[in-house]
Amino acid sequence: MTEATSPAGGRPFPTHTVVIPDDVEMVGLLGPADEMLRTIERAFPRLVVQVRGNEVYLTGPSEEVQVVERLLDEMLEILAAGQSLNRDAVERSISMLRDRTRERPAEVLTQNIVSSRGRTIRPKTLGQKQYVDAIDTNTIVFGIGPAGTGKTYLAMAKAVAALQAKEVNRILLTRPAVEAGERLGFLPGTLTDKIDPYLRPLYDALHDMIDPESIPRLMAAGTIEVAPLAYMRGRTLNDAFIILDEAQNTSPEQMKMFLTRLGFGSKMVVTGDVTQIDLPGGVLSGLRVVREILEGLEDVHFAELTAADVVRHKLVGAIVDAYGQWDARQHKSDRRPSDRRPGRHHDRRREGVDPA
Repeated sequence: MTEATSPAGGRPFPTHTVVIPDDVEMVGLLGPADEMLRTIERAFPRLVVQVRGNEVYLTGPSEEVQVVERLLDEMLEILAAGQSLNRDAVERSISMLRDRTRERPAEVLTQNIVSSRGRTIRPKTLGQKQYVDAIDTNTIVFGIGPAGTGKTYLAMAKAVAALQAKEVNRILLTRPAVEAGERLGFLPGTLTDKIDPYLRPLYDALHDMIDPESIPRLMAAGTIEVAPLAYMRGRTLNDAFIILDEAQNTSPEQMKMFLTRLGFGSKMVVTGDVTQIDLPGGVLSGLRVVREILEGLEDVHFAELTAADVVRHKLVGAIVDAYGQWDARQHKSDRRPSDRRPGRHHDRRREGVDPA
């Protein structure tokens, strides 16, 4: 430990030295053009980070030094697991360390779900890891969160992994055929042509996880089934991994119908975003009410994903947050008592209060 001058003057900060093992390539740790180093410097502007050979020198407030020392340990563990580092992984690791979560970033970012054609699907955030862990330990899991949090994609990866491990005999993927401003009857073509646009996102995800040439064979054999929710009525689904996507567009009756299809040896994952409901006015969302009904029931888990779990472009997370803040302001203003003259009839509906 050596002394260095504090950028703010006064008592100097000590400099801590972190020695990187000789068998670690520094370019793998720091990235091309020191991209990972620059990411650390941006996240810790009060810290001076210098690298000489295989030694990293950290000068700054002790609490920040401790976080970066732990970060370097996590980065080394990710590399040791055979996974390359990128800016996104480093930024997410920093976020987890700052939040003092119990889970180590390396444990989160190196958990493999399924591999296909040289590509491995794994959780990228703490919320996503808790979600996939919940799928392992519960029979029915609800994945609720905004767009881009991977709730459907990760559920499908778990389904494919379960099929490959022979934990289930088939996968069933379903969605309600409801979208904003459209009805099936107005779409051209046969029934198959009409429902295909609603199911296309599920097909797309399947192609990422299974050899595309084998998908028609698996579907012909009934090992994989992609169908509208209405096709689930009257069935009992045994030894299956069943995923209901876009569940915010189910009615309470449809949600009950779906959940009661559960058979022996099966697992269900229900995904949706309660902020994007496309049901006609006056129709309750089954996803909104199911939590009140099933909360606390054994072997049923509700996983909440947030803007922090968005793994698309960074701007998507910011957009989700901005809309959430706007919705909160609108809700607050709707609840605010309106100006009214004494004796004037007061319509409670204008305050967002149900007259019933």
